[in-house]
Amino acid sequence: MRQTLNYFLILIIFIPGTLSGQQSINPERQWPMYHGYYARGFLDDTGIPGTWNVETNENVLWKADLPGLGLSSPVIWGDKLFVTTAVSEQDDEGIKTGMFGNVSPVEDQSVHDWIIYCFDKNTGQVLWERVACTGIPKMKRHPKSTHANTTVATDGSYVAAFFGSEGLYCYDMNGTLQWKKDFGLLRSIFFIMENAEWEFASSPLIHEGKVIVQCDVMENSFLAAFDAATGEQTWKTARDEYPCWCTPNIYYDGDKCRVAVNGFKHRGGYDFETGTEIWKMSGGGDIPIPTPVVSGNLIYFNSAHGMTSPILAIKASARGEIDFMNGDITDERVQWSKARGGSYIQSMLVYNGLLYNVGWNGSVDCLDAVTGEEIWKEKAGSGNSYISSPVASDGRIYITDDQGIVYVIEAGRQYRLLAENPLGDICMATPAISDKAIFFRTMKHLIAIGNEESE
Repeated sequence: MRQTLNYFLILIIFIPGTLSGQQSINPERQWPMYHGYYARGFLDDTGIPGTWNVETNENVLWKADLPGLGLSSPVIWGDKLFVTTAVSEQDDEGIKTGMFGNVSPVEDQSVHDWIIYCFDKNTGQVLWERVACTGIPKMKRHPKSTHANTTVATDGSYVAAFFGSEGLYCYDMNGTLQWKKDFGLLRSIFFIMENAEWEFASSPLIHEGKVIVQCDVMENSFLAAFDAATGEQTWKTARDEYPCWCTPNIYYDGDKCRVAVNGFKHRGGYDFETGTEIWKMSGGGDIPIPTPVVSGNLIYFNSAHGMTSPILAIKASARGEIDFMNGDITDERVQWSKARGGSYIQSMLVYNGLLYNVGWNGSVDCLDAVTGEEIWKEKAGSGNSYISSPVASDGRIYITDDQGIVYVIEAGRQYRLLAENPLGDICMATPAISDKAIFFRTMKHLIAIGNEESE
């Protein structure tokens, strides 16, 4: 990806239906998909605080109830914030936290509503809600999963919500359904234990008027592009892949736009216009979940499950097939690699020249993003399980454990813990950052944190 994505630097989008009427929007200052603007995970010059207290409402701008269960992250465009949930009165076991070995799914055959909410990001008022579909889930969920794991994507004109076997839905910014797609049963399971159903979790992205979805499932995996306005399929490319839970991303090789995908049999790059495979590499963790992260002319991948847990920095100019060899790679298409240390769940953060990799146990590995040299490695806080991916703003990195403690660390070449801020609820979704506020989706609430004096 070009570091500034020149297309968007010249694009001005006008959004109808906002509370303040039409307004010009800078796309680079939005949080339009999982983990932010093209999953980069940071937004500077926001003035968001490093400390708060939910119990006393210190630096809490608003707090809204969220029904049901969901691990989807908030997404922001202009004054609108979007989030999804799956609601059933009978599916009341909640989400299990911590590290545990049980892979058996939750036994539940109750009727669910899959809902998209649109909030006013400034007040927490619900602007609209839409029930995308109603029915008994076609797939069961892992105890640490939900039926609404995927984060929506928006480009300021459309909002795409993907619920796996329940379908792909596209709305305009005012909540009018534009089109929907049914891909049938998408079996998101543990590939060596087919009764371990874990639900779908790959989020869509929208780029240059196309909705991109990655469906790595037990049978008939594919990567596809659809016209955001009409739903017409632009291309669909088959993938030979195990079930994975990775969200795709966009990068550029010169002026050529590519789609980056993580995977076990097939991580790699595809042509954005045609879906043609550009390069591929197999190996790594055999249940990949993290999203590829792009910075400059490098695409960063990590994964962890089974025998290996690599971190890889691949050049955007890569072509052909790259041999993995257990992470020990000598190849001109690979900037650097580490055989072990990749995360099972979290997407990485590249911020001010440093790469931050957060492990399931809260360990934070800070590496030089260009060379791969380890700068420091420390544990953030005292939590025993961390699912949320790290985000950053104004020189601070925000890392959340499952119990809802947000550890704020100083970005840089020395580790320094600045604050520990409890949210008062389980939190496993990745937060979203906007001007003047950071938004957390917890088990029961949506919480906006910002400096009270700036209001």
